[in-house]
Amino acid sequence: MKYGIPKEVRDMETRVGLTPGGVQSLVQAGHTVYVERDAGTAAGYHDEDYRRVGGEIVYSAAEAYGRADVVCKIARPTAAEHALFREGQTLFAFLSLASASADLREALAEKQITAIAYERIQQPDGSRPVLLAASEIAGRLAPIIAGNLLMSDGGRGVLLGGLPGIPPAAVVVLGAGVLGSTAAHAFLGVGAQVVILDNDIDKLRQLEKELNGHVTTMYATPTNINRAVLFADVLVGAAAVAGERAPLLVQESQVKAMRRGSIIIDYAIDEGGCIATSRPTTRRNPTFTTHQVIHYCVPNITAAVGRTTSKAITYAALPYLLGVKS
Repeated sequence: MKYGIPKEVRDMETRVGLTPGGVQSLVQAGHTVYVERDAGTAAGYHDEDYRRVGGEIVYSAAEAYGRADVVCKIARPTAAEHALFREGQTLFAFLSLASASADLREALAEKQITAIAYERIQQPDGSRPVLLAASEIAGRLAPIIAGNLLMSDGGRGVLLGGLPGIPPAAVVVLGAGVLGSTAAHAFLGVGAQVVILDNDIDKLRQLEKELNGHVTTMYATPTNINRAVLFADVLVGAAAVAGERAPLLVQESQVKAMRRGSIIIDYAIDEGGCIATSRPTTRRNPTFTTHQVIHYCVPNITAAVGRTTSKAITYAALPYLLGVKS
């Protein structure tokens, strides 16, 4: 099989479809791998790193797509990339098709692309290994992002962990899946007060057990969500339904009632967002303020740690890439 790794083209994107280690695994299995020039540079991998393990460097995205039977990406293809699809190819990427443009869906159908959405790859036990890798990273980034945004130059001037005699920030997490649970762990690690809501009581029970009762769990009824939103210094949207648009859990009227200078981090933005006032932002311009609440809604949030993310996704995705049959 011939694999192609094009350079990611979205603004401030630092991730790469496969690390040199992943390329080496494919080459050793008898496959040919074409890597677009500088595809891994932003993640700290240079063309020579790929050459050294048997990858072949090509000099345009058109060549990386045009030679490949299987295209390995991270982010959803842009409109400019749709024209590069070759009929009958297989595409691996985070696709979020429920919120994707009609143009992408039409391009995939027209070229008869076998599209493998990383977020939809599922094991028999229900786990989603590639999504899990990305979600763990995103969750661990949450306190770093929130802590910076809470500072006095725009935020509430609140320290996440508090001090003796001064209570910590109140963090409300919507969704107790991998991302939400990882975020809860991370916020507790810096001393924040954490409340997490979900409509799966077993997930809440498990999380409470894991954290020895140090997290407050609430069933995600509209009344409980409304109550939690009102006291949140940080509101994290981590609710998603596989293959569907994210559920809308917080209305604009509830955002209006939030504390001035509080923070919303909507991780569900790549599936449409779970907070009514959310809209996609970029790593270059990551925030906007609506109703005096700071919103952080960056779809490619894990590009903030591109090298770590590229490794994690490579390790999780490699068994599936190796399993592609001609």
